[in-house]
Amino acid sequence: MAHNASKTAFITGGASGIGLALTTRLLSEGWYVFVADRDITKLQDTDNLRAVQCDTSSWDSQVAAFRRAIYWRASGGGRIDFVAPIAGIGERKWLPFPEEGSAANPQEFTKPDLSVLDVDLTGVLYTVALALQHFRRHTRTKDGLLGRIGLVASVCGLYCVPSLPIYTAAKHALIGLTRSYGKLVVDEGITINAIAPNVVQTSISSPVFYEKLAKENLLTPMDGLVDALKTMLESNCSGEVFECGPAGGWTKREATEYLDKRSEEICNLLNVRARPLHYTS
Repeated sequence: MAHNASKTAFITGGASGIGLALTTRLLSEGWYVFVADRDITKLQDTDNLRAVQCDTSSWDSQVAAFRRAIYWRASGGGRIDFVAPIAGIGERKWLPFPEEGSAANPQEFTKPDLSVLDVDLTGVLYTVALALQHFRRHTRTKDGLLGRIGLVASVCGLYCVPSLPIYTAAKHALIGLTRSYGKLVVDEGITINAIAPNVVQTSISSPVFYEKLAKENLLTPMDGLVDALKTMLESNCSGEVFECGPAGGWTKREATEYLDKRSEEICNLLNVRARPLHYTS
């Protein structure tokens, strides 16, 4: 992609892992990048980079970070063009399992730990909501768009991993969001696409696990993910999901086909019925 210093990206989780890889690539190509992350100690502000501490599971924290990003670019005559909600966490023990033979009170229940949904789904929706509201105040660029959103789902959003139920639920939700909402908002000049990477080495799992995968040549190269994200910046496609695997590169994954013509007709009618929730006409 050509050097373009007028473009600005807002990236959550941009201080490590996939987010840092994307941040580094965009900076090398002349982009301005604003990073919102819980730990920004490894980043240092430059003319093209700003970083603020942010709890992405908190709406107020995200709003504060996004406002700072808008102010930073507005002072230089720019605007946010690309938003990538990448901050995420791995599976947690969401429900304690009773010890064998325990005489627990049958009237007591433990509240589940839904922090994975808070970060990997709700936090992403917060970022998408901020991006949409900001983009809708833009004028269209030469490519006819108001802005682009790039999500990071997972192969857990395409397949099912029994021991990762909450993470899998969150990533399935992001795939569904992309394939539905991405086809709706593109009509107003906003694109939403997602990558669904296999296992890439970040801090989400243990070094031992990554070493095991590396020996079997099962780790997905980080470059493939970044290339797929960059594809979103070079195209007006929307509502698409790109799977990134150990072989490198990426493959566009089609959505599930309709059972039959009646199923397709029902979904079309549902789409028409719910449209007033998003637009007045």
